[in-house]
Amino acid sequence: MSYRTDIEIARDARKQPIQQIGEKLGIPSDHLLPYGHDKAKVGQDFINSLQDRENGKLILVTAINPTPAGEGKTTTTVGLGDGLNRIGKKTAICIREASLGPNFGMKGGAAGGGLAQVVPMEDMNLHFTGDFHAITSAHNLLSAMIDNHIYWGNELGIDERRVTWRRVLDMNDRALRDTVTSLGGVANGFPRQTGFDITVASEVMAILCLASDLKDLQKRLGDMIVAYRRDRTAIYARDIKADGAMTVLLKDAMQPNLVQTLENNPAFVHGGPFANIAHGCNSVIATKTALKLADYVVTEAGFGADLGAEKFMNIKCRKAGLAPDAVVLVATVRAMKMNGGVAKADLGAENVAAVEEGCPNLGRHIANVKSFGVPVVVAINHFVTDTDAEVQAVKDYVDSQGSEAILCKHWAEGSAGVEELATRVAEIADSGMSQFAPLYPDDMPLFEKIEVIAKRIYRADEVMADKSVRDQLRAWEEAGYGDLPVCMAKTQYSFSTDPNLRGAPTGHNVPIREVRLSAGAGFIVVICGQIMTMPGLPRVPSAENIMLNDAGEVEGLF
Repeated sequence: MSYRTDIEIARDARKQPIQQIGEKLGIPSDHLLPYGHDKAKVGQDFINSLQDRENGKLILVTAINPTPAGEGKTTTTVGLGDGLNRIGKKTAICIREASLGPNFGMKGGAAGGGLAQVVPMEDMNLHFTGDFHAITSAHNLLSAMIDNHIYWGNELGIDERRVTWRRVLDMNDRALRDTVTSLGGVANGFPRQTGFDITVASEVMAILCLASDLKDLQKRLGDMIVAYRRDRTAIYARDIKADGAMTVLLKDAMQPNLVQTLENNPAFVHGGPFANIAHGCNSVIATKTALKLADYVVTEAGFGADLGAEKFMNIKCRKAGLAPDAVVLVATVRAMKMNGGVAKADLGAENVAAVEEGCPNLGRHIANVKSFGVPVVVAINHFVTDTDAEVQAVKDYVDSQGSEAILCKHWAEGSAGVEELATRVAEIADSGMSQFAPLYPDDMPLFEKIEVIAKRIYRADEVMADKSVRDQLRAWEEAGYGDLPVCMAKTQYSFSTDPNLRGAPTGHNVPIREVRLSAGAGFIVVICGQIMTMPGLPRVPSAENIMLNDAGEVEGLF
């Protein structure tokens, strides 16, 4: 049986004018800045007027470690939001924007799927409202100003060997990971080795997603460390006098984007840091705005709970003063079978034993989320090949872990297929059961914070780091950065740093390759194993199948 593609479903959506979507949350039309008829930015003056309102309930959607079988975290986020609205709960969705790199690479977009999507799907997965372009431009303006300062005499005494600020591009391009700039003679400046990261790994992206307003944005941009002098003292973006112009470029990008689901429910789509190399959550300003406007807010954190949920709890909630009322952990029967050793080509055949063999990965995530003091419900994202026996095996396992699992059919049925989950999540969120607390205190030494995550979340035996890494962490502590949280950059496919090690491994070590200080964003990036901050394209990139049809419509996005 063939099914319509996500883009075909999205193209048939009966969208309402964005002003009507705003009305559902009480946003006056004159505080919406429309981008066409179906998307708009919410004005800062209106956001400022909401600060005295009480917050709604915050629900986080996370998942098991991703597999090629697919999990459907964003699909479940959208479906749950629609489901809560269906049962009469005033609900808004908060998700991240899509990066062009994965869209044209292998992962695809970030708008959900089936009958649980956010639209306009094509716009969201391409240029949208230009936020990522603004972030890329602001980041690279600073890069240009650093090299320009050195060219015109280097008054600040920057050591060209210690310029830490790299350029960014919103595309997967392995050829740019390590580059040399300023070749060609005196007129082009001083040659130096540098490189590119993908835009979603930019500290500017992280800052935009953590800043509370434009004033806070500019301060954080100014606090970014971009280079060091020969005496190892830091050079900040404000020393280059770039923070003002960068803020101007980001002025519009700072305002949250409002769109809608296929069922015409409001969705904020804003920011897009990856969870495997950044903190993996949508913007604080979007989440906080939604919490003032809706009784329930459903948001997601990137990749598996070992990355996205951990950073949501330890970084975003800590910095923004938020506390989740409930967590939904997404899993699929297919993914359990892959964790149980079944090849992707064989996932269609019933294999209860493999499901049971793969469930410890799910169990590890349940325990980890509970360690933050937040109640967790498992959403089994239904696939048509799932059998009753396989679904029951997952439910039985989750029950043995002291939680509950609910089968969800939002992909095929929309909100009608997720009513049971929506009802249960609302009950839990309203119960006051959550006793949220981050895993470590601010004043814990940085290396110990890394060990807490590695041992309690990844279940590693040891963190392996050279003396240079440990010395760098101690130096940052002495410079006043010891109270920052840590942001682990690690493969999303495993609890370990080996992407091929599925299930719930123990007895492994976490090697630290590099640490980076994101002083403006307010965290330490810890780069583990072979993780790359500039991805590459696969052998057959999705871009080969993306094109315009005879009607001028986009084909091939997913």
